[in-house]
Amino acid sequence: MNIEIWSLGKESDSFINEGINLYFQKTKPWNPVELVVLQVPKKLQTTDVARTKQQEEEMILKRLLPGHYLVLLDERGKMLSSPQWAQQFQQCMNQGVKTMVILIGGAFGVTDAVRSRANQCWSLSNLVFPHQLVRLITAEQVYRAFSILNNSPYHHV
Repeated sequence: MNIEIWSLGKESDSFINEGINLYFQKTKPWNPVELVVLQVPKKLQTTDVARTKQQEEEMILKRLLPGHYLVLLDERGKMLSSPQWAQQFQQCMNQGVKTMVILIGGAFGVTDAVRSRANQCWSLSNLVFPHQLVRLITAEQVYRAFSILNNSPYHHV
């Protein structure tokens, strides 16, 4: 199963990219993971929140393929433990999911159309984090989930 982490916003700072790449390299022997940063083109950027969300929706839905399994990360989503993330990945693999997309929405959240397209909605925490940090946390949690599935000593109970 391929895993793609989609994140709306600007490119990550170099120190964030270093951390993300570290976890992607650690996950690589078990499963490929890729970060896709989606940006509204500068000429279309606006201060209108509704219009921004609409533009982001168009980018997301245009890129999503029918076979993609979409997991939306949202503060109102279901709180899962790391072992539960691992269970969800295993269930998707057992169901033959080819590509899981983990979506980190924009600064103003996502539209109802994107939310309704999601197969699941997860929350990382009750805290709110900057989007770049969420990318790093998500990369680490993907690695942690696969280390759990592969009985690696990384995750301690």
